[in-house]
Amino acid sequence: MEGAETRQILAVAARRHGLVTTAQLLGCGWSKDVIAARVRRGWLRQRYRGVYLVGPLETPHTPALAAVLACGDGALLSHYPAAVLWGLCPPLAGPMHVTLPAGAHARAGIVVHRAALHPADVTRCQGVPVTSAARTILDLAATELEIDRPLNEARILRLVSDPSLNEQFSRYPRHRGTAALKEAADAAPGFTRSEAEHRALDLIRRAGLPEPETNVRIAGYEVDLLWRTERLIVEIDGYAFHSSRRSFERDRRKDQALLAAGFRTMRITWRQIEDQVAAVAAITRALALR
Repeated sequence: MEGAETRQILAVAARRHGLVTTAQLLGCGWSKDVIAARVRRGWLRQRYRGVYLVGPLETPHTPALAAVLACGDGALLSHYPAAVLWGLCPPLAGPMHVTLPAGAHARAGIVVHRAALHPADVTRCQGVPVTSAARTILDLAATELEIDRPLNEARILRLVSDPSLNEQFSRYPRHRGTAALKEAADAAPGFTRSEAEHRALDLIRRAGLPEPETNVRIAGYEVDLLWRTERLIVEIDGYAFHSSRRSFERDRRKDQALLAAGFRTMRITWRQIEDQVAAVAAITRALALR
């Protein structure tokens, strides 16, 4: 009989990134004593109170789902971890963020936000309950984190549109991120960032310049192009990404942090990329100044 119970638990865990809850274990026929024994043997590993990882079944999305399960019914992954789940931002070390309806319970080690969300902003991605991409970006806009890149990525991936962003503004007019997101969303379009980076890499290769690393993190910031040996970073600016005072101030803080870490930052615009001779000459001069 125990073999059948174990197989049932494995089937449940396989559908949930290796995770099971105490309620599910009890529902499959295990007693609390059996659960405790499996924890001692390492067959179950406790992630949060009442949430367990089964053996080696962990996936990249296990930590996100574990945080959501730990917070109970109605909990949604949100903010930066939600942006990572949607593929809009790179993973970072740090706590999980979960948005809860009023009355839900919090867990130690999880940053909890409370909000009444529109049903359209309650969804799933990779099997994890999560705020919609549009709501996720609105939450990011309320922080000091960069909003232009995730917004651009969401548009490229067709996760958001101008109508879906406008719906956020009408649903949550008092949200702290509304003003910043409106400013970013209204910026005049030029190249998308991915298109600009692709063109920049193409002209760098054709000019015979050393190949840079792309989209890596230095001093806590993601940078566009990095020549590590030369300690040179090239950031690609376009009006659509850097037109606001908020963006200008953020870029200055980023440049200062990179300089303190020992890296020079050179900024080129997508208009300079179109004028390929000027862009190559600027990068060549910067690489020579080691």
